[in-house]
Amino acid sequence: MELVILGSSGGPQPNARRSAPATAVVVDGKVHVIDCGNGVARQLVSAGLRLRDLASVLITHHHVDHNADLGALVHLAWTAGLVTPVDFYGPPPLQEMLDLVLAVGRPDIAHREALGRPALASLLRGHEIAEPGLVVDTGGLTVTAGHAEHPPMHAFAYRVDAEGSSVVISGDTTASDHVAALATGADVLVHEAYSPDHLDRLMGGTNAAVDELRAHFARAHTDAESAGRIAKQAGVQKLVLWHLIPFDLDEQDWIDQAARQFDGEIIVSRDLMRIPC
Repeated sequence: MELVILGSSGGPQPNARRSAPATAVVVDGKVHVIDCGNGVARQLVSAGLRLRDLASVLITHHHVDHNADLGALVHLAWTAGLVTPVDFYGPPPLQEMLDLVLAVGRPDIAHREALGRPALASLLRGHEIAEPGLVVDTGGLTVTAGHAEHPPMHAFAYRVDAEGSSVVISGDTTASDHVAALATGADVLVHEAYSPDHLDRLMGGTNAAVDELRAHFARAHTDAESAGRIAKQAGVQKLVLWHLIPFDLDEQDWIDQAARQFDGEIIVSRDLMRIPC
C-alpha cells in the first residue's frame, strides 16, 4: 500500500506553491482518492497514476477545498479510459452532488457516449455516510469512517487497512479523541495542521471577518503541536502534517511544533510525495 499526497495546502484560496487538499491510497494498482480539491485530476497524472485506475473517492466533508473537483475528477477519468464503476463515499448530500455532475455535464457526456463510451451514470455509485463505522470491506481492503470535529460541517476521518498496513487521513478537525481512537496502532497518520503564530499570513486578502476566522480555527482546526499530541495518543509510527496553513511556513517550523508532543517520525507533506505504508 502506498500513500500519495496530491495536494498539501489547506483552505480554498489557490496558491502557486501547494495544491488543494487531496490524497490517494494505492492498493494493488487501484487508486482510492480521499478528498478532491481543485486540480486533483492533474495531480494524479503528475504523480504517475492513471485516472482509469480510479476505484473509489472518499469525501471527508463538504467544504469547497475538499470537494471542488469531485465532478471533474470522475468526468475526466471517464474521458481517460475509465470503464469500471467508481464508489463514492461521504456525508450527505453526496448523491445529489453526483446527480448534478451528470446534469451539468450532459452536453459533453451525451456526445462522448455517442462515440461508444460506457454510460457515465452507470459508473457512479454513491454511498452516503450518516455515522462512523466500516464503510468498505472487500476482504483485502477495509475503510473505516471515524467522527471528525469540524463545526459546523458533518465531517469524517478515514482509516484504510490493506496489505498488512494502515493509514488514517484526518480530514479537517479540531484535535479529537475520536481521530486518535480511529488511528490507534496505525502505521501512518495524515493530520491537518495550522500554525497559530503565523495565521496573519492567511488574513491578508481574505473577505471574511478576521476575528471570526481566527475563532473558526480555534474551534474547528488543529494546531501542529496538538497534531503531535494526537499522534502520540494514537501510538502511530509516522505523523504526516498535511492541509498546511499557512502554506509557506518552513518545514522545520512545522516539525519543531509537532515534536513538542510527538517523538516519532514527522513528515511535512509536499505535493506528489509518495509514502510507503
